Parts: sequence; structure tokens; C-alpha cells
Amino acid sequence: MSAAIIFFLLAILMLTGMPVSISLGLTVLIFLFGFTEVPLEAVALKLFTGIEKFEIMAIPFFILAGNFLTHGGVARRMINFATAMVAHLRGGLGLSSVFACALFAAVSGSSPATVVAIGSIMLPAMVRAGYPKRFGVGVIASSGGLGILIPPSIVMVMYAVSTNTSIGALFMAGVVPGLLLAFFLGFTTWYVAKKGNYPREQPHSWHERWQTFRKSVWGLLLIIVVMGGIYSGLFTPTEAAAMSAVYAFVIAVFVYKDLKFADVPRVLLNSANMSAMLLYIITNAMLFSFILTNEQIPQGIAEWLLSSGLGVIGFLIVVNILLLMMGNFMEPSSIILITAPILFPIAMSLGIDPIHFGIMIVVNMEIGMITPPVGLNLYVASGISKMGLTECTIAVWPWLLTMLVFLMLITYVPEISIWLPRTLGMM
Repeated sequence: MSAAIIFFLLAILMLTGMPVSISLGLTVLIFLFGFTEVPLEAVALKLFTGIEKFEIMAIPFFILAGNFLTHGGVARRMINFATAMVAHLRGGLGLSSVFACALFAAVSGSSPATVVAIGSIMLPAMVRAGYPKRFGVGVIASSGGLGILIPPSIVMVMYAVSTNTSIGALFMAGVVPGLLLAFFLGFTTWYVAKKGNYPREQPHSWHERWQTFRKSVWGLLLIIVVMGGIYSGLFTPTEAAAMSAVYAFVIAVFVYKDLKFADVPRVLLNSANMSAMLLYIITNAMLFSFILTNEQIPQGIAEWLLSSGLGVIGFLIVVNILLLMMGNFMEPSSIILITAPILFPIAMSLGIDPIHFGIMIVVNMEIGMITPPVGLNLYVASGISKMGLTECTIAVWPWLLTMLVFLMLITYVPEISIWLPRTLGMM
């Protein structure tokens, strides 16, 4: 009965168009005052202890680093390097976009930031080169999703905070799936370009490739700073996030000099706004999780699923369908913070590896970012291309189908996710 009341209240509030964070908070308050005897002191204590996690500090630092990199010319240099390497193939600028998105994803941690940074440069370039605008939108919107799968990833931090899972192990687990998805998306891009006989660029000499790599190397080194620091034990993931913010500031302002000192306050303010929004969602989601746990709802669902004979394969199918449906209407952070407290205990009772489960959820979130009506990457790509949301939705279909196939692969072949962290001794 409690579960029905809680989810009914949440659904009603969200259907009114109210932001997810406020819907969560109001659901908790209404249920507390009207349907339970939980003392407010316990709620207040949970409110503070829930966000008193050192790992949460990684979120504003990764956001700040991504903003410095987006405004600091790093994306443009990565694009030049990617173009020099693969633009001579059929659909070369599309392949360059996939490659550049993968590189920028490895330093930004944000999917919309990747779409903005790469798409604002590559989409006009593809149109000028004779590619259909729809092709460019499909490539950019789908490849931008690599921003939350290839580490560092803000969405992975959200999952880790919600489930007390190792952020470092999650980051390492995202490397192989991220590279594999980049290959899948690249192959789809090449196939669509070959079928449409789209143009290719003139080959670059190895000297030109070296020059573009040399100019982009300061941005690429951030990958080593974050991943190398975590793996070597030099930094915790949170400390690595702080280092990435400082490093991004230095290369944007003092090395590349594309970001002026006068622009730094604006970048700081934008980062603070985004961080405050995410932290507010986390706070309300923690309260929501507390209510669910107090009412024994996750345990009740787990017992029902186990008694109904739904095994691991059936449970994973149900989770994928649920997350894909929610991805049509909500953004990734909210979905994870709402569903993780419910789904994670069930997954553990079925013996599913927490790292594998986390990567599977992240891939679902990627797909949700290119599905209407609330796909963030679709909105960003629509803004850059000046195309309607419906047309953008049609544009991403070949890549969306590719990502659905990839989701099935990740779901039922856990070794893809857990091989690297286990090999590195992080599991």
C-alpha cells in the first residue's frame, strides 16, 4: 500500500510539469505528514548525512573541468587531430565526429557538453562539405552519449553515490564498453555514409597528423591525470576530479590561452548553477530513498520477484525496459537517483555484479538521451542544427538501433564491463 501511495504521488506531481527534484521533495513531505509516523528529526538527520559523502564533491569539480575545456579550445584541437586520422575514409567527417566525441568524453564527463563542444564545430563543417544535415545530427547526437560512458562520468558518480559502489572501479569498467560503443557507432557512420555515397576528405600526411596530435596533447593528458591518478592510487576519484578542474583551468587560460581571465567568472557561475541543480536533486533523492527503505519497499519488491521465479535474465530485461521508458521522459541523474535504491538491492539478491549493473544502467541512460520527448542530446543537437525535434529523432534512428544492440551485448556479457577493473585488482 505504501509503495502505491508513494509512486502515485510522485507520478501526479511529475505529470503537472513540476521539476523532478521538487516532485521528489514534495512526495516525501506529503507522505511523511499524511501516511507515516516517522519523526521529522530522523528525516532531518538523513538529509544531512545523505549528502555528507566525500564522493559527491567530484560532481562540481568534473562539471567545472568540463566547462573550462568546452570554452578553452580543447575540443577544437581534438577535432583537428581526429580529422587528420580518419577523415580520408568514406564519411570521414562523420567518423571524425565520433572519434572527437570519444576523446572529449574522456576529459569532460558530460554528454550534453560533448554534443555542444563537438557539434557546434563539426555540424557546420559537415554541411559545408556536402553531407546531409540529418546525417550530421544523427552522428553528433548519438556519439555525444559517449560523454557519460567513457570515464570520467558524472552519471557514474551519481550511481556510485546512490549505491555505495566504488567510483574508481566504475570508471575503469567504462573504458572497454566506451571504446567498443565508439567502434559500433563509427561502423554505423561508415555504413550509412557508404550507402549514401557521402564525401571523404583528402588524406593527411603523417607529419600533419603529428602536428595535430602535438597541439591537442595537453588536453589528452587530462585522461592520464584522471585515470592514471586513480589507478595508481595517487588520487581518490574525488581528488582526481579536483585535479582535473585545476588542470583544465591551467591549460585553457595559460597554455592554449583561448579562455581569457575576464571569462573565468562566467564559467565559474555556469558551473555553480549546474552543480547546485544536481546537488538539489541528490538531496531530495536521498530523502526519497530514505522513505522507500523505511517502508521496506525495495525488500518487498525483491521478495516478490524472487518468489515469482523471475531469474537474472528476466530481471535484466525488465530493468532495461523500465529504464528505456523512463529515459523518454526524464534526464539520467534523476532516473538513477530514483531507481537505484529500488533496483540495486534486487540485483544484489540475484547475484548480479554491482559494477556490471552500473555500466548497464549508464548505457540505458545514453539511449535515453537520444529518445523523445525529453532526450537532452536531441534538444542540444536541435538547437545547434536549427532542425525540429521530430526531424532530429528520425535522424538518429540508425545509431539508436546500434545502441540497442550494444545494450543487449552489455547486459548479457558482463565480462565486457568487469574484465578491466578485475584485471587491475579493483574488484
